[in-house]
Amino acid sequence: MAAQATPPVCKIMDYGKFCFDRDKREKEARRKQQTVELKEIQLSCRIDTHDFETKARHAVRFLTEGNKVRVVMKFKGREMSHQNIGQEVLENFRNACAEVGTVEKKPVLDGRFLSMVISPVKAK
Repeated sequence: MAAQATPPVCKIMDYGKFCFDRDKREKEARRKQQTVELKEIQLSCRIDTHDFETKARHAVRFLTEGNKVRVVMKFKGREMSHQNIGQEVLENFRNACAEVGTVEKKPVLDGRFLSMVISPVKAK
């Protein structure tokens, strides 16, 4: 309608139908929204190969579903003096998930936890 016209032009409509259509559009927009969850996978520096592969498969499944994955390496006791082993395990984990995810946040040491975030690769 024209707000600057003289005399002002308006549209006569059913207010109930207007509210119904507005609510319907909002509901449709909410349904099409994609929510991204943050899944967490915990590792230790003494993880064995089969356990590592299982965790990597879980991470790949989470990433293909469109969720982000936080990989947390827990250090216990004297393991804190061998942080390079934890860095290597996280590097191997990153390489295992390279096809479906990219590193969003590099490995960061926070107390006794070394963590990184992997986000899914956008589909073409």
